[in-house]
Amino acid sequence: MPPGLGSVVAEQPDPLLFATVSGAHLYGFPSRDSDVDLRGVHLLPVAELVGLREPEETRSLIWDRDGTEMDLVTHDLRKFVRLMLRPNGYVLEQLLSPLVVHTSGAHTELTALAPGVLTVHHAHHYRGFAGTQWRLFEKTGELKPLLYTFRALLTGIRLMRGGTVQAHLPTLLDETDAAPAYLSELIAAKADAEHGPATGVDPERVRADVEALYAVLEQARQESRLPAGPTARDALEDLVVRIRLEG
Repeated sequence: MPPGLGSVVAEQPDPLLFATVSGAHLYGFPSRDSDVDLRGVHLLPVAELVGLREPEETRSLIWDRDGTEMDLVTHDLRKFVRLMLRPNGYVLEQLLSPLVVHTSGAHTELTALAPGVLTVHHAHHYRGFAGTQWRLFEKTGELKPLLYTFRALLTGIRLMRGGTVQAHLPTLLDETDAAPAYLSELIAAKADAEHGPATGVDPERVRADVEALYAVLEQARQESRLPAGPTARDALEDLVVRIRLEG
């Protein structure tokens, strides 16, 4: 666990089942001034779920550590599993992140069940996320949303073709010939500033490359062997009930 985070974990009002690093650090293109995005799951006691008050299913905590902004967002176990059962690649990236800050047996079990929630419809998640980031790039001209656009499309392609979640852009570049060669240079440039401009980029070429990847993602979706719906729903239901009662 990184220095200083142990006390943050210990100070949470309810147990954390896991916390991992997400965002630019997970995606492989952090900047010198990037904040650290921590994501995870907490476990509410049964009493908070059966009473009259609305449970605190999502919590957010922001603090500064040596000049770096730290951002911890956690969901209650039930809410997180419901998100897993949707075609939501974002929560799966958090669950499967190799950058683990805090873990538990429940984290291990959730990870083992993750393949059972992968579906062909996750292609729509990555297509939509890429579209949002592309529009942000067009509005701001920043390098960050441009890299997010390419990362989302390549993650979606990898998932449709291979049935696994890979969010790390440099790794994705090593594994495919579909990505433009200039992405490595853009990743290196991103290290200088979190919100720096995408200088030296040919807008028309980039647009063509993004549109080409959309087409590749759609073809991969059509050819994917992933199922149409989750297969681990019952197992996840059993896990949520058991962990809650044990907690």
